[in-house]
Amino acid sequence: MTYSTDFRCKVLKVKQEENLTLAAVAKRFQIAIASVVRWSKVLEAKRTRNKPSKIDMEALKQDVVLYPDAYHYERAARFGITEGGIRQALKRLGISRKKKPQTSQSQPRSTASLPRQNESL
Repeated sequence: MTYSTDFRCKVLKVKQEENLTLAAVAKRFQIAIASVVRWSKVLEAKRTRNKPSKIDMEALKQDVVLYPDAYHYERAARFGITEGGIRQALKRLGISRKKKPQTSQSQPRSTASLPRQNESL
């Protein structure tokens, strides 16, 4: 839960005016001691990042179809983003990496596959 800046100021003001310890002020306002410590260092709350994805999901699906054996770093280079970005995008699409059953155990290869669509549609 994010507390408002006004509440944070009030807590720190009461702590300073009444010369309370961290534990005492935390107990009084029913908050964690770590919160009071953090607020004394940085009063403002961190802003969340609601950044739109840089990757075109349809293009990623097509890339999986064209290059099913590609590594994340290869896809990342093609799309100009990080490997972690590719990993998260594939996760959002429900695409998992599966081993091919026809390869021998001495040379395991993994491949990405699209989730199966309902065949009755």
